[in-house]
Amino acid sequence: MAARAPYVVPALKKHTATVIMAHGLGDSGQGWMALAQNWRRRNKFDEVAFIFPNAPNIPITVNFGMAMPGWYDLVKLGGDLDIQESVRTQDEPGILRSREYFNTLIKEEIDKGIKPSRIVLGGFSQGGAMSVFSGITGKEKLGGVFGLSCYLLLSDRIKNYIPEGFPNKETPFFLAHGKDDGVVKFEFGEKSYDMVKELGVQDVAFHSYADLGHSADPEEINDLEKFLEKVLPTEESAGL
Repeated sequence: MAARAPYVVPALKKHTATVIMAHGLGDSGQGWMALAQNWRRRNKFDEVAFIFPNAPNIPITVNFGMAMPGWYDLVKLGGDLDIQESVRTQDEPGILRSREYFNTLIKEEIDKGIKPSRIVLGGFSQGGAMSVFSGITGKEKLGGVFGLSCYLLLSDRIKNYIPEGFPNKETPFFLAHGKDDGVVKFEFGEKSYDMVKELGVQDVAFHSYADLGHSADPEEINDLEKFLEKVLPTEESAGL
């Protein structure tokens, strides 16, 4: 996949864990680096390296076919799109290509000596959708998965991509959505939560936020911070 190298915020202490955070359509990894920088200023997650990958520039149908950073093509977007139509028009080849790239990022961290259980995969919008899909269908049991303002990709056939033994069946999942989201409807997030549970994921939480559109706010980020603290405790407290 032809994409720029990810932005990386290295661990301040011994590197024992990694968070991979994927951006949404039209954005870049740099757009979410402030998240890690904020935690750095507050002495949070000193043992964690943060990776912010960059999606390749690809033709996006909803953008009149013009190229922009995207993890997969989008045919339609917004409040007039229903769930069934969304599933019908999803770019399966593009989704699978991006999943392979995400898996490569995870393998690179494992090759550095980071245990899969100390790796968290997450993202916003398209990046969140890719993270949830990659987590559910991944071969490595991760420490956690999160998706902000997103939805479950290929929900009608995702079971076909779950490996034998369902490695991430017990992995904690954090899903969050604004109730006023006009880009990815709140209904999509709510229904996706139900579908993730129906697939058999045993530890999945759904957080909703009043008056929040297609973005993140301090309350949501605070909840995400608590989630990361839970699934990525310090090496000392985890007894590693």
